[in-house]
Order: sequence, then structure tokens, then C-alpha cells
Amino acid sequence: MKIMIIGGGGREHALAWKLKKSPLVSHIICVPGNAGIEEIAECVPWDLSDCEGLSDLAKQNGVDITIVGPEAPLSLGIVDTFNSKGLKIFGPSKDAAILESSKSFAKELMKESGIPTPDFAVFTDCGSALEYAKNRGFPIVVKADGIAAGKGVIICQNLRDTQRAVQKIIIEKAFGAAGNKIILEDLLTGEEASFLAFTDGKTVLPMASSQDHKSIREQDQGPNTGGMGAYSPAPVITPEIHKKIMDKIMLPVVRGMTKRGITYKGVLYAGLMIKDNEPFVLEFNCRFGDPETQPILLRMEDDLMPVIQAVIKVKLSGVKLSWSNNAAVCVVAVSSGYPDVYEKGKEISGLKEVSKIKGVTVFHSGTRKEGRKVLTNGGRVLGVTALGSDLRQAVDKAYKAIDLIQFEGIYFRRDIAQKGLRRLGLF
Repeated sequence: MKIMIIGGGGREHALAWKLKKSPLVSHIICVPGNAGIEEIAECVPWDLSDCEGLSDLAKQNGVDITIVGPEAPLSLGIVDTFNSKGLKIFGPSKDAAILESSKSFAKELMKESGIPTPDFAVFTDCGSALEYAKNRGFPIVVKADGIAAGKGVIICQNLRDTQRAVQKIIIEKAFGAAGNKIILEDLLTGEEASFLAFTDGKTVLPMASSQDHKSIREQDQGPNTGGMGAYSPAPVITPEIHKKIMDKIMLPVVRGMTKRGITYKGVLYAGLMIKDNEPFVLEFNCRFGDPETQPILLRMEDDLMPVIQAVIKVKLSGVKLSWSNNAAVCVVAVSSGYPDVYEKGKEISGLKEVSKIKGVTVFHSGTRKEGRKVLTNGGRVLGVTALGSDLRQAVDKAYKAIDLIQFEGIYFRRDIAQKGLRRLGLF
């Protein structure tokens, strides 16, 4: 089969890497791809907002199935466009993707479906939002309603912080149209975790647990990013909590969408806060997580392609997944200045040396090739991902590898998976 992957980040590199191993896959096209994906797939530059053009590209190239990585094309209705032309595509429809493209929709659905989530209120003007914050108390969380690349969440400790956050989102439009509406939400303390599952609208098939690290600095300090690293499995998700997540969150949200006349097909991602052994939903995403996908796919023992086919055909009930007992850790190297202003075009060295380390895979995110050189081409540049017999070994291997990589201004967190190590008594 010919497969087309939409996107050019670490998640898409991991998907291409996994699908390349499938005996069912003969050729992979990635749009637009990156320097790492280029090694294993045909990369085609394209505007990802051009859903019509992408569907024509798939048709012209005889693509059998298209897999969508990022949230933006999903929210624009790429799945609907492909389906209208009889093309097979993996991902939720535009109506279903609203679960991520509108946090207010997601919160209202959770309230309606009895899904545990922090108390909230929705606003379109600064005055009402600030009045609510004053009455509610601090700390409080301010969120842009729409898609903001993982950066539209601001934790505010007092009224002044809240005023700045509200102004930044509503008045200054720091996140564009995503800030036309905002959500003010109670701040929950606990431990965050990511829970991803495949669903065909009827069956929900969970993936291995994982934990993301969103803050730019160690000990979860500083502004949120698209993700500074992840690991799998996440020991905070015990078998008991896993069952609660399925029974109280994943199954009810799919049923809640169905009740509203929306069939949800694809990957469903719940960003969770675990507090006193109870899971609460902070957000839903409508696609594979980045960087969670990197360690999760490293641990997946099955062929990914039949799972994707089963979702499209609504035959997921007959699929079972098996996961390696090993642990996997992904440490993300970013450009200096990220998540704000950063420079591109810095030469990357050390990739050949890292490729010789057994059990380590480097997934490219913001990279491009110039002749024989690999250059930085984004905020998140590389995801150095290692498989180990336990979490301690995986962490040590990932840091041994990333220490060999250099580019001007390279930055990465040194505490990825520390929470997991502490829980396991390995720190």
C-alpha cells in the first residue's frame, strides 16, 4: 500500500518510522516532512491548509490511506474533503475535531457527560473574565479556546497575572483567532499524564500510558511549549486508574459525541491530571500526541497499519495491542529562544555518532537538509528517544545520546521522566 502522512514533526517521523516496518506498506509520502523523514520516505512540500490540493495529491499519487498528524488540517476539515472524493483517510472529521479546536465545546460536553474536569467559565470580554477571577480566587488557569500549538494555557497566581493573560489572548491576539473566546478554569494540583487511544466511534482501544513535559524549564517551570519530552509507561497510571480513565472519560466522551450525532474516528488523546487517585481531564486532543507518540511507538510490538485500517473500516473490536515491557524516553532538543523567538539554520552535528547507539532513535522535528548538512528549521528540533529494560536505563541512554548532539543554542531539559523514576524508586 501507498501511505501519505500529513505533517513534518517528530510525531510524523515516528509514524513514518513505524509504518516503514509494516509488510503492508510499500511506499510512504510525507507532506512536507523533514530531514529525518527524508531518509525513509518521499517528502513533498505543500501548504497543509490546502485540503483540496492535498486530496488531489493523494489521488494523483495513488495513495491508499492518508494519515493526518497535526491538529490544524483536521480542524479545517481535511477528513471531510478526502471522504467526499472517496479517499481513505485516518483522523476525525471537522465536526469531531471540534473536541480540540474548541475547548469550550469540550468542557460543555464533559459537563453534559459527567466527565471529571475542573470547574470553568467561558468569556469573550476582559471585564467579565476578570470579575469572575476576582470572585473565584487564585491561582486560576486562563486558556485560549482554539488551537494554540500547546501554548495557549497560562497559570495565573493573582489578579495582575490574570489581567495580563486575558489581555494577551483577547486584546493582543497572541494566539490569533484561537483567543476570540477564553476559558477560566480552576487550577488542579496533582500529576499530569497523557492517555491516548484508537477509536472507530464504537470501540475504544487504549495505547500505552505516557507522561509529557510541557513547561520549557526543569521542575515544570516557565511557559508551556508543544512538549519538551515524554516517557512510557507512566507509573502514575496504575491499573486501577487506567480502568477509571476508560470508564469515566474515554468511553463517555465517545458516547457523548455519538449522542450529539458525531461519530469520532481516529486517535483520542486525553491530557489528564491525577489527583488523589482520581483522573480529571485538562484537555482533549484529536490526534497522536507529540512527543508522546515517539516513546509509545517504540514500545508498540504490533504492526500499526492493521490498526489504522480497522479504525477506518469500523472494525476495531477485533484488534488487540501488545506492548514491550521495556520503557521508552524521549528528550526534546529545542532552539534557543523557544517557545518565543528563535533562529533557524544552525548546523546540527553528532547525529551519526548517536545512530550507533543501540536502542536509540532520533526523531526529527524542525530540521531541513542543505546539501549534506542537517540544519535546524523550527523551535523543537529533535526528539532523542531511547528504549531501556527499565525507566532508569532508558533515561540514561537518552541523555548519553543527546549529549553527543550539538547545534548553536541547543537546549533541553535534564529532568525528563524524574517523576516516574521517583515513583519507581529509581531516582
